[in-house]
Amino acid sequence: MDQQILTNIIYVTIFLIGALLFGFGPIIIVKLLSPSSGTRNIANNTGQFIECGMVPIGSAWIRFGIIYYLYALIFLAFDVDVLFLFPVAVAYNSPEFLVRDFVEVLIFVGILSLAIVYAWVKGVFKWEQKKYHHQ
Repeated sequence: MDQQILTNIIYVTIFLIGALLFGFGPIIIVKLLSPSSGTRNIANNTGQFIECGMVPIGSAWIRFGIIYYLYALIFLAFDVDVLFLFPVAVAYNSPEFLVRDFVEVLIFVGILSLAIVYAWVKGVFKWEQKKYHHQ
């Protein structure tokens, strides 16, 4: 084998070892440094859903309002759409198409703004106090 192939194999091997350390390193560190007493298995709390150091009060099965999910979906949609603006800003840097590129980005942001106006008209952004009856 020539020198270039060996160098590439060494780089891939180093990258693979780094990826494995990045993935399994935190798990190994937690196993080595965490205290072994007071965990759920030793304290006979294996039926507990959440281990937070406190005894949970009530059931984990409570109803959440749909508004939380709508906020999350709107945030996710606009977060991904804003990420598209970064490559556009880098790709559209030629001086001869400056006005055309600006209009294209303006149309893209305008369509996003229409989605915000639509959600606003539908009442998605109204935060009302909900009261749930405990069962």
